Amino acid sequence: MTAPTKPPQSHSTDAGCDAPLATPLQATVIDWFDENARDLPWRRPEAGPWGVMVSEFMLQQTPVNRVLPVYEQWLTRWPRPADLAKDAPGEAVRAWGRLGYPRRALRLHGAAVAIAERHGGDVPTDHAQLLALPGIGEYTAAAVASFAYGQRHPVLDTNVRRVLARAVTGVQYPPNATTAAERKLARALLPDDEGTAARWAAASMELGALVCTAKNESCHRCPITALCAWQLAGKPEHEGPPRRGQTYAGTDRQVRGKLLAVLRDAHAPVPQAALDRVWHEPVQRARALDGLVSDGLVEPLQGGMYRLPLS
Repeated sequence: MTAPTKPPQSHSTDAGCDAPLATPLQATVIDWFDENARDLPWRRPEAGPWGVMVSEFMLQQTPVNRVLPVYEQWLTRWPRPADLAKDAPGEAVRAWGRLGYPRRALRLHGAAVAIAERHGGDVPTDHAQLLALPGIGEYTAAAVASFAYGQRHPVLDTNVRRVLARAVTGVQYPPNATTAAERKLARALLPDDEGTAARWAAASMELGALVCTAKNESCHRCPITALCAWQLAGKPEHEGPPRRGQTYAGTDRQVRGKLLAVLRDAHAPVPQAALDRVWHEPVQRARALDGLVSDGLVEPLQGGMYRLPLS
C-alpha cells in the first residue's frame, strides 16, 4: 500500500524488447492504479524507505484513516531510524496511541535500533537484510523492498490475496492463512521487470482495498471484471470454513488497551490502584496486566508501581 503514486517507468511494452512488461490483467490493474491511487504520505518521494517501513508496521490490521495522524506525528518526531533508536522503547509505545496491537511499536523500535547499529542508520535495500531485522517478517520485508526500492518481490497482504483469489482462482475469499499455493501463484504473476513488478504489487493491493473489498465489493467499478474468474463463474458463494470477525468488547485485548492508556497518559510510574480502576473484573485485569509485562510493553517496579519500558 505504500508505492509511489507515479510509475517509475512504462508498464506496456519496452521499445528494446519484444516481450510486454505486463500481461493484460496486470497492465489493466496498473493503468487503473495510475488513475485512482490515493495520495498517501508514505507514497510520496519525501517519505523515503523509513517512511515506507513505518507505514507498513502501522497499516497491519489497521485502517488508513486511523494510521494517518499517528504516522505524521511519528515521522515528525523520529524522521530517521536513529532518532527512534535513541529514545526508550516505552516512548514508541506511548506514541503508538490507540492504533492497536502495540507490540508492533516495540518491534518497530527494535528494527530502528538494529538499523542504526548494523546499517549506519539507513533502511537496508537487500531483502535478506530486511528479513533479518527484528520484528520483520516475509510480508514486511517484501513490501519495503518493493515499495521503497522498486524491487521484484511477491507482496501478499489480505487485499492482494483476495484479488488473486477472485480474479485468478475464481473463489470469493482466500484461505484463512496464506498457503504455499498462494505464494506460488503470486510469484508466477510477478512481471519480469522490477519496476513493473513493484507497481503491480501496489496496484493489486489498492484494488483490493478500494474495489475488491471483503464485503460489498464494487464489481461495477472494477477494471478487470471481464477478466475475473470469480465474476465469470457467477460469483459463487464462499464454501470454506466460516469467516469470523474479530471481537473486541469484553476481551483481554480491550482490558490491555485500557491499562496501556493509563500508562501512556502518565509520565511517571503508576500505582497498582490506578490500574485497578480501569476494569471491574480482577482476574481478567490481572491476566491482561501479566500479559503486558510478559510482552515487554509494561515494566513492573518495586512497591506495586508500573511504567512503560525504558529499555
